[in-house]
Amino acid sequence: MPPLDPLSLRLFVAVAEAGTIAAAAEREHIAAAAVSRRISEIEATLGVALLRRTNKGVAPTDAGERLIALAHRALHQLDDVTVQMRDYASGTSGLVRMAANISSIVQFLPREIQSFAAKHPHVRIQLEEKPSALVVRAVADNAADLGVFTAVPHGYPVQSFPYHTDNLVLVTPPGHALADAGSIAFVDALDFEFVALPGDTAISQQLTRAANALARGVNVRIQVTSYDAQCLMIGAELGLGVMPDAVAQQHAHALRLGVVALTDDWAQRELLIGVRSLDALPEACRMLVAHLAGV
Repeated sequence: MPPLDPLSLRLFVAVAEAGTIAAAAEREHIAAAAVSRRISEIEATLGVALLRRTNKGVAPTDAGERLIALAHRALHQLDDVTVQMRDYASGTSGLVRMAANISSIVQFLPREIQSFAAKHPHVRIQLEEKPSALVVRAVADNAADLGVFTAVPHGYPVQSFPYHTDNLVLVTPPGHALADAGSIAFVDALDFEFVALPGDTAISQQLTRAANALARGVNVRIQVTSYDAQCLMIGAELGLGVMPDAVAQQHAHALRLGVVALTDDWAQRELLIGVRSLDALPEACRMLVAHLAGV
């Protein structure tokens, strides 16, 4: 079997992401016929169909989905060879690929990465924001060297270390009936409409689980993609919201928001740092894990 070359893998991933051979060819600045030929050669080499035709273009088969993950891993490793050798030549001694959920990025990581960078100015950090479930997957698939995420159930072989505790609170519009409650149980808020984060975030999933356990539902009036937008919409009296206390306090005064403690056990969340294997990490990655988690 002839070996797969990086260009063929890169073109296959481009086609899978773009959804059509023509779009992938335009993105990669190569003729569509050449892209199609590369895909056919990969399928012939592996002896399995990787793409199927749809009414919108092409989509990966089950084998194609698996090859996408493997290709990402192989291409990242090849990219790392080039980047790290260039870094050594220029005096920069390492690159850390990091994925983190929005809660950790908003609350903790800026000052902690700043202090790390002051101690290790030759280490570069590439940080990508993802929902917690995708952070864990990125670490397991070697798309990230380390991840920071809310403790959620997952089946990935990831080594975890405690990071921070994250307290969730209920945030209300100015003058809302619950604004001066001090503390309440989540069930007492379910009669009202909510401004929610996307359904794949750990907070939204937790609220859904909590409501389902009460045989209730969360009445979502509007969904937004960031805490800033959530606070603005709450301030516009479009609903209640649940977010980390530290985030709520950043916006409460300016927008005159009410911040109410939640008495439910799940409102205190554990943030974790995850890696595939601490011993197998490059030195720069181990230094950052040690700085963040004290291991």
